[in-house]
Amino acid sequence: MPGTIGILTAGGDSPGLNAAIRAVGKAAQRAHGMEVLGFKDGFLGLMQDRYEVLDSEDLSGILTRGGTVLGTSRVKVDRIDLEGKKVDGRPAMREVVEAHGLDALVCLGGDGTVRNALKLANVGIPVLTLPKTIDNDVVGTDTTFGFDTALHIATEAIDRLHSTAHSHHRIMVVELMGHSVGWLALGAGIAGGADVILIPEIPYDIEAVASSISSRREAGSSFSIVAVAEGAISRRDASIRASMAAQMKLATVSEQKSIKHGLKELETTRSGGTVQLASTLAGLTGLESRITILGHVQRGGTPTPADRLLATRLGTACADYIAEGIHGVMVAARGETTEPVPLKKVAGKTKHIPLDHPWIDTARHLNVALGD
Repeated sequence: MPGTIGILTAGGDSPGLNAAIRAVGKAAQRAHGMEVLGFKDGFLGLMQDRYEVLDSEDLSGILTRGGTVLGTSRVKVDRIDLEGKKVDGRPAMREVVEAHGLDALVCLGGDGTVRNALKLANVGIPVLTLPKTIDNDVVGTDTTFGFDTALHIATEAIDRLHSTAHSHHRIMVVELMGHSVGWLALGAGIAGGADVILIPEIPYDIEAVASSISSRREAGSSFSIVAVAEGAISRRDASIRASMAAQMKLATVSEQKSIKHGLKELETTRSGGTVQLASTLAGLTGLESRITILGHVQRGGTPTPADRLLATRLGTACADYIAEGIHGVMVAARGETTEPVPLKKVAGKTKHIPLDHPWIDTARHLNVALGD
């Protein structure tokens, strides 16, 4: 029987969100006769019951647009900051879902959104998620929409840096997004012909990086391109972090607060690591270095055809799963098909790059320095 569904976007914006909104909405309306409500600004808008009815006209013309027409926010559904107090927003969200008679709530987002969605499922809300993030770090799916667009932007940036690096005989260090995983830096680094690629999965030795650049210079290459994920970490800092994590398991509650503070300071220090990295490489190699930090440029703009296609495939499949009464799942990409993966198998997990991944093997065969 035709029903009503809700849809929202949560977490950071990502190319392909509007394509997914359009796909879910149009498939729900045209294939299953459902009404579609769009909740504003993510889970916060859901709790406050801020919505609009999305008809065919609202969904028209948004396929190619970046960002999200629904707006987004970063909140934890069970700890929402409301007038200076942390409140559990789930009871209010459930009331909104029941008041509208929603057959399903579709949440478009990354790992944080999956965790929030599972918390909603645990209080009886019929929820489904679609995997979006430029980091490509959501487990259980072949890929996420937003990643391909960011990969194109990052690769083009590296392409453009080659001419400047060659002309001025410099080390060009380009920082790419990827706080805990290196999919974007590794993919763009290989595609853009970077000479050094540093990713969180492989803690780097700065001396080894400098040695590889010096070897290139001795072989006649007077410049180097270094692609570094924002979460790349030195061996020294990785060792300190691992030691603190081990201490945390044995510490008392009061000791844990001190260790958490230390870990936070380490993360803060590392956030400026690209500047220090470039400076150190200049000192060790004798080459001038320059830094380019792409930042949020990687998340903006028109989604690539591949991301539009992926978001549309996942969105239409989501509408079909809802019609079949399936919820409590993430709609995952599986080759050219889709698969409903239980949220419990996805929440709280991160898809790191396996050290035996073909991309890493490819980089090593090309003699790209990975810092180890």
